[in-house]
Amino acid sequence: MKKIIIAICYTGIYFSSPAQDLLSLVDNNAPQKEHVTNAFKSSRVLNGHSMEFIGKGELDIRILHRFGEINSGPNNLFGLDQANMRLGFDYGLLKNLTIGAGRSNVGKELDGFIKFRPVWQSTGPGSFPVSIVLVTGMTAQTQPMTDTTKINYFSNRLAFYNEIIIGRKFSERFSLQLSPVFVHRNLADLASEENDIYALGIGARLKLSKRMALVADYHYIAKGLDKNKYKDPFSLGFDIETGGHVFQLLFTNATGMNEKSFITNTTSNWGKGSIRFGFNLSRIFTLGKRH
Repeated sequence: MKKIIIAICYTGIYFSSPAQDLLSLVDNNAPQKEHVTNAFKSSRVLNGHSMEFIGKGELDIRILHRFGEINSGPNNLFGLDQANMRLGFDYGLLKNLTIGAGRSNVGKELDGFIKFRPVWQSTGPGSFPVSIVLVTGMTAQTQPMTDTTKINYFSNRLAFYNEIIIGRKFSERFSLQLSPVFVHRNLADLASEENDIYALGIGARLKLSKRMALVADYHYIAKGLDKNKYKDPFSLGFDIETGGHVFQLLFTNATGMNEKSFITNTTSNWGKGSIRFGFNLSRIFTLGKRH
């Protein structure tokens, strides 16, 4: 009897082990939900925000330069004698939440923003085909007011923008996003101008090689500005990855380097050769534990 019981136990162990191994293989091979990354290599397309985020605990120091207009001629070294810049600091509070601040010499302007991603493009069970990103920001001009004959309140210096980014990485090579933007200026430049401006941004990235991509950034001004005076900002350039840096070389008709500035104050015309060469330099530092 004792031998029969021992034999039954060994038989149970023999047949149960393969079953457990097979169950383990089924679980490991089951489709998993995965988030799509690297739709853009920078948190900016060129001028505007991209659907991409920096990681939690990471600090992105950004240096942006826009030179003068190329058609200013050789006496101005085709615009290189002039320079406008923005110094910015973006920090990843969470993997889906970024805050940032910067200062531009265009208008002596301070700016800050909050960027949140409620929906992240993913594959597998429960996946979603696009990313949805919300951005809200504020700017404040610090240069002296042009009209000193009247009382100028601090609120007159403020402007605000809200943006929804809807984007998708279609393949390893191509990403596209649309971004409706609403800008409100507490004080317009002229009494005849509107305080509220509506625009639609389009951003695209086409990967050319392992470390280089073609990038385009365009904002169509739908309402709120005189199209005879103001132009739609358009930028075309290249992403170049160099270790911990993302270097963007670009050509643009915009001087401003935040949403309020380049949407409401672009007057140069691509068709007349009023184009500026510029670059964006991004360097990320990990301040906490990498996530």
